[in-house]
Amino acid sequence: MHIDPEMGKAAFRMSLFIIVPALGMLLLLKPGSPQFAVTVFTLIIGLLFLSTVIVLVRLFSR
Repeated sequence: MHIDPEMGKAAFRMSLFIIVPALGMLLLLKPGSPQFAVTVFTLIIGLLFLSTVIVLVRLFSR
């Protein structure tokens, strides 16, 4: 089974589209606020998605 390289690139870009703004927002939000908690949760989801993409691409590229 192979993953199309374009699909892997698209998934990687989508994960960065989640991670980069979340990191930027963390710099501006006050810790302890509800917005901060939601942004941390969003960052965790983005990092989990990125790690899943990396594992799947490495696994199926062999």
